[in-house]
Amino acid sequence: MENRKLPSPQYDRSALVTRCLHLGFGAFHRAHQAVYADILATDHHSDWGYCEVNLIGGEQQIADLNQQDRLYTVAEMSADGWATRVVGVVNQALHAQVDGLEAVLNALCQPEIAIVSLTITEKGYCHSPATGELMRDHPLIAADLKQPQQPVSAVGVIVAALARRKAAGLRGFSVMSCDNMPENGHVTRNVVLAYAHAVDAALANWIESEVTFPSTMVDRIVPAVTPETLQRIAEQTGVNDPVAVACEPFRQWVIEDNFVAGRPAWEKAGAELVQDVLPFEEMKLRMLNGSHSFLAYLGYLAGYPLINVCMEDANFRTTARALMLNEQAPTLKVKGVDLSRYADSLIARYENTALAHRTWQIAMDGSQKLPQRMLDSIRWHLANGSSWSLLALGVAGWMRYVAGVDEQGEAIEISDPLKADIAAKVAQSEQGEARVNALLDLSAIFGNDLPQNPAFVKGVTAAYLVLLDKGAKETIKKYAMML
Repeated sequence: MENRKLPSPQYDRSALVTRCLHLGFGAFHRAHQAVYADILATDHHSDWGYCEVNLIGGEQQIADLNQQDRLYTVAEMSADGWATRVVGVVNQALHAQVDGLEAVLNALCQPEIAIVSLTITEKGYCHSPATGELMRDHPLIAADLKQPQQPVSAVGVIVAALARRKAAGLRGFSVMSCDNMPENGHVTRNVVLAYAHAVDAALANWIESEVTFPSTMVDRIVPAVTPETLQRIAEQTGVNDPVAVACEPFRQWVIEDNFVAGRPAWEKAGAELVQDVLPFEEMKLRMLNGSHSFLAYLGYLAGYPLINVCMEDANFRTTARALMLNEQAPTLKVKGVDLSRYADSLIARYENTALAHRTWQIAMDGSQKLPQRMLDSIRWHLANGSSWSLLALGVAGWMRYVAGVDEQGEAIEISDPLKADIAAKVAQSEQGEARVNALLDLSAIFGNDLPQNPAFVKGVTAAYLVLLDKGAKETIKKYAMML
């Protein structure tokens, strides 16, 4: 492949002002929020530019991005072909461990910074998924509280930057989570303020009055980048781009309109600005992400490496749609959305053979995902006396998956921040009811209420025992036949 440079976008990049700083320059951000900014710059002469920051990991991404003049390629994948665009809204790119923490804090203290956005995954907030509260004993948080001037965590870095802005007489900025959590703005506010109060009560009070934490709902399927993906993009564009990312054509962004220092005109690029994001968040988290997790655990156990391969099994397709409409949809508060049509659109997106979205990738970090994707819905059903058998099967699928051995006796590579705690529970329990009870003892996931609820324990245990007896493929078939 010829070593050509990426072409610059049509707009004048020198006119961009660094008004947004983003923590977590991962594939999703590259394919989602940055694309909205690029559309605004291309079609609406927006001057909102980005400073991209990685705090932990991703050193090579930042180095590669700087090497190619902070340009990168986004490919939209469909069965009909791939469409590419070069994104050029990045003005600055830093890594805390390469460029130094001071460079990152200086970037955060640029007077023009109006928004600090985050895609750091659920585990990056160092909170308990069951309660939403900051985990003071989290290794990163505990270390940062001892040395608040030298933070490592995203929470610590944000608070340190705000302390500097306060001392310098600069205004605050809005902190916008773009991670998959219900009320992600409230979660972010809770952890930031809890940390700030532990460091400096006066600073915490200033943050309460000078900083907002808008919630968002983001949606776009962005599979992990593989060498094959990069090769396909290079063949199409004629340029080797190690920072390139591929995604589905669909994108959605719902944003709480609550910004202290201005914002881009995201609505001109197709985003929805609303007063309350929660109903949309819950719809996406439960219907899309919940069914994705359901397919990930049970599909992996059934020997299906990709989501679109799961969709080729009529029983998986039937149960996934039934989970969405029969068990997730009734729990939602969203108005004016045809949920049956939404479910059909999700199935169609899952069937996209170009995405090659790995079940193993979606199965990562389940301890952080189960509470909002399945357990909150189960709580609703328990309170309302309605059926939740597929949700029970989803939880059982997670329990079977994290045991670390698949149905063929092969090791499963578990990737989870609570991996050690989960492994300890697995090691101390036998397969069957004892395994379920041991895993339910993980209060960071299940809270204190669900393990004490006999109906919950009975439902999950029954699903787990069927899964052990019949295997994932036959279990899904059995459930599909009952619908």
